[in-house]
Amino acid sequence: MYIAKIVGVVVATTKKEGLVGKKMLIVQPLDTDYKSIGNIEVAIDSVGAGVGEIVLVSMGSSARQVFEENNSPIDRAIVAIIDNIEVNS
Repeated sequence: MYIAKIVGVVVATTKKEGLVGKKMLIVQPLDTDYKSIGNIEVAIDSVGAGVGEIVLVSMGSSARQVFEENNSPIDRAIVAIIDNIEVNS
């Protein structure tokens, strides 16, 4: 899992059956100081998140399990909206 900021929305009128009815959002991975790292990606929303929010993203088979669809093309799923990050060093 990783922390990310939602930076956009993907609209697709035609898509694979496993994606029908699911909101696709563009996420930018972040470090714990909210600084951008890595490349932007597309993730499927499971919590009602929106642009500008900081979220937790699950990857791989764990992402598909969120939707109980093991054969869907989902590789990234937004599983939480983050209110605060506290790192003790």
